[in-house]
Amino acid sequence: MLKVGLTGGIGVGKSEVSRLLVERGAVLIDADRIAREVVAPGTPGLASVVEAFGTDVLAADGSLDRPGLGAIVFADPEKLAVLNSIVHPLVGARSRELEQAAAEDAVVVHDVPLLTENGLASLYDVVVVVDASPETQLDRLVRLRGMTEENARARMAAQATREKRLEIADIVIDNDVPLDDLRQRVGEVWADLIRRAHASQTPQE
Repeated sequence: MLKVGLTGGIGVGKSEVSRLLVERGAVLIDADRIAREVVAPGTPGLASVVEAFGTDVLAADGSLDRPGLGAIVFADPEKLAVLNSIVHPLVGARSRELEQAAAEDAVVVHDVPLLTENGLASLYDVVVVVDASPETQLDRLVRLRGMTEENARARMAAQATREKRLEIADIVIDNDVPLDDLRQRVGEVWADLIRRAHASQTPQE
């Protein structure tokens, strides 16, 4: 098994890279998706979030008001740290369960937005960073996700710098490019990951 950590700042297009890797055969473990699951209605995770932040972070149907909570924590590093201390251990435990269920020869891609921030690079055999310019990130967040420029900049500022992410990269995927170019680059990266996976399976002399 080759364990790949995939990361990148908000708005760089990491989800598209994940999708393209899955098309080629990767087993995807999506930390964002798991983070939603562990705070679903009725979970201990949601109860802990409400205990920390109050019932104002709940939507009318009892689910977590993620945009509302995001507006609170991304403007306050201390509150963000509290939320992370609740959610990250739950996400880590579920991710390990899914990884253990994968085939022995699988390329397991962990899509982890905060890999850099949480110092998790050492957990993976390979770290792949999806990169785009801050201008591209801001444009995508405002134009495609409907964020205000102020909220988009706050979300970007709450994450590691571009330089910090690139420092931990074994492989960089530039996503300041058209989709066809991205598809070609992901194909190259996939071939590289397959070579690494096979090498890790080969007995050493």
